[in-house]
Amino acid sequence: MNSESGPFLVVLGIAQDGGYPQAGCRKKCCVEAWENPQLRRHIACLGIVDPRNSEPKRWMIDATPDLREQYHYLDLIAPHFSPLDGIFITHGHIGHYTGLLQFGREAMGARGVRVHVMPRMKALIEKNAPWEQLTKLDNIELVDMSDATVNLAPGLSLIPLQVPHRSEYTETAGFRIEGARRKVLYIPDIDNWESWNTPIEDAIAAVDVAYLDGTFFSLDELPNRNIADVPHPFIVQSLKRFSGLPAQERAKIRFTHLNHTNPALQRDSAERKRIIDEGYCVAEQFERVWL
Repeated sequence: MNSESGPFLVVLGIAQDGGYPQAGCRKKCCVEAWENPQLRRHIACLGIVDPRNSEPKRWMIDATPDLREQYHYLDLIAPHFSPLDGIFITHGHIGHYTGLLQFGREAMGARGVRVHVMPRMKALIEKNAPWEQLTKLDNIELVDMSDATVNLAPGLSLIPLQVPHRSEYTETAGFRIEGARRKVLYIPDIDNWESWNTPIEDAIAAVDVAYLDGTFFSLDELPNRNIADVPHPFIVQSLKRFSGLPAQERAKIRFTHLNHTNPALQRDSAERKRIIDEGYCVAEQFERVWL
């Protein structure tokens, strides 16, 4: 098996819940992306593909408002004529589960798509309209994943990791995806690294690639917002915390879930250059990690 065969992970989006550019934004951060579609980025999402069968198996982490385009991209790179083999939902904020409606009767009219959720996320879907209709019509099948390892295929598994993040509706999960050759950490949303019961440095050390919450670069992006309403670790805080890590550990880190205001989205920005110069990466839409 060479380095570009077998199961792989593909980044289907890197933007925060509102996407990039964001609705209603006419500021400098978005105006170029409105004018140039090549600069636009889908909402944070991962695909997992196992091509070791006559028809590849495909999974997604999160069902974003951009699910149509993200699902289509999976169809392009891993053609399959039946629905996904499963979706894993991180939590109940707008950018992470609202795409489930695409499986309903007004759209795909899918049958029995397995949607892996934590307990409170399961209750939110089962007890609230319009989501509960998806279960009543058997468009989706909810699977309580709690903290159990989910075996996707031989040599390929996914482990949910509960992390602290705004819990007004549901708990929040990150994931560790484990293949025969590589392990990947995915934590697009967390309040801060300090309040998680697992030291983030230990979680990074246990994997080969770590996609981490990079929602905001710094407080400068939010002059009119109370950060307590939208808690995330600033990238500048992460750079400081991880500065003592060996170079090979810093190189694992790829910031994702970038808000439309985040200058790290701009390829020629000083902030993005700082991230790269200090030994980290910014996640790229459609990049792959072979598992």
